[in-house]
Amino acid sequence: MGLFNWIVNGVNAAVGRNQEFEQLLKANDVSRALSQMTDNSAKVEAALKVYDTQQHEVMNRPSKAVFGKKDPVTGKRKFLRYDEKWKIPIPYPVFINEMALVFLYGRPLKWTQSSKGTDRAFSRYIDLIKSTRFNAKIREAKRLAGAEGQSALLFHTYRNDEGKPDCLIKVVAKSLGDDIYFRKDQFGRMMCFARGYNLQEVGGEIKYHVDIHTKKMIYHCKRNAMGWDIEEEVNRAKKICVVLFEQEPECAGVEPMMHRKEMMVSRRADVNDRFSDPALVADSDIVNSLPEKGEDSKLFILKPSMDGAKKPEMKYLTWDNAPENQKQESEELDDKIHRFSFTPKIDFDTMKSLSQISAKALKQLMLLAVIKADKHKEKHDEYADRITSVFIAIIGNVLDISLRDECDNLVVEHEFQEPFGEDIESVLNNLIKTKNAGGMSDETFIEMNPIIKDATLEKERLKAQHEQELQEEKDRYKQDIFGSAE
Repeated sequence: MGLFNWIVNGVNAAVGRNQEFEQLLKANDVSRALSQMTDNSAKVEAALKVYDTQQHEVMNRPSKAVFGKKDPVTGKRKFLRYDEKWKIPIPYPVFINEMALVFLYGRPLKWTQSSKGTDRAFSRYIDLIKSTRFNAKIREAKRLAGAEGQSALLFHTYRNDEGKPDCLIKVVAKSLGDDIYFRKDQFGRMMCFARGYNLQEVGGEIKYHVDIHTKKMIYHCKRNAMGWDIEEEVNRAKKICVVLFEQEPECAGVEPMMHRKEMMVSRRADVNDRFSDPALVADSDIVNSLPEKGEDSKLFILKPSMDGAKKPEMKYLTWDNAPENQKQESEELDDKIHRFSFTPKIDFDTMKSLSQISAKALKQLMLLAVIKADKHKEKHDEYADRITSVFIAIIGNVLDISLRDECDNLVVEHEFQEPFGEDIESVLNNLIKTKNAGGMSDETFIEMNPIIKDATLEKERLKAQHEQELQEEKDRYKQDIFGSAE
């Protein structure tokens, strides 16, 4: 079979499967349609248990039963009470996830236009980024994906209060009450996407809804006692307006070490409660009374020696220190959890010593997080391109069809920015040297200058300033000529 035939057969197979899927929707058989889609709910729920500290294994430590002395007659020990053991979960997953988020989207994506004659469309693109609060939404989506393994950005078009077409972004994730289903072809291209959620009806009844997005249609499905009700909506954007984030949870691979560290800390807390306070040790000959129940003091009663040679005495029993091997294991676990999750260890003392360090040196110190962010960019570059494609389709087909031709030609590129900013002084020095050497135009210098926020506005200001200076020069020239003639 030739390469061309192989590609054609693959496309036909994908189209055929999609036609069969849409036939199920036409027949109101939503359940079977969903069964043909990918559902990662089991993996997501397992990841959420790791992310939620209250569901860690250490929280299942049983209470300790406390018994009294043996009864001399029955030989049995009387049950006294249950003592609660310490349960100390450590939020490693939250810390690891937030660090990964900061190094990827700590500063917003930088969008640039690389096409000509598309200024109006690009301006509308930037306005849409702001009006949809995109920078906050993508951070939320990345945080949820890092916690549970998947999330999605759902772009919803509607008519606002003024009757004009508008757009908003909904973050979709299991922890937000959403079920995510999707289908892809053998090349990884999205064929359809579905979001399941519960919605309270007017009468107070809660019903399960599923919105299924395809390239041509959007199916709004509602489950009833006797099946499904489906409303069809034409997808005016002509694109599946969803960006699906998929990844391994940020703390994947270090869960056993986290569990071991939590158990060690919890057991250590139990030991500290038992031995950290000084305990009085005395011979029974000089003990008159025992501490009352509930008092913090502790007492150990010693039997006198059989020969009576030893004099009665009293002393305090103190716990000098923890075994060295336990301390070493605890420190080693903490170090490995950070190292193998590619998370730099940051504490107050470390940050205090970095107050005067340059951005370049700071990046080298945070090398583990930089490596992890670069790994994420392999997928998030694709996600950013997908976001650009969706925004352009929404602008040209829904929000402003007068810009459709410009949108067809609009090319938008993106760039990930350093989380702690750039070394501005170093960047400016390099720009000035390049410009003075004749290797850069004035416009490029303005566009790449890190202290200029709006390059277009700055160019207009410089142009107006140049025209004003030129006019003033002409006025002075005229005055000189008339003055000389007189």
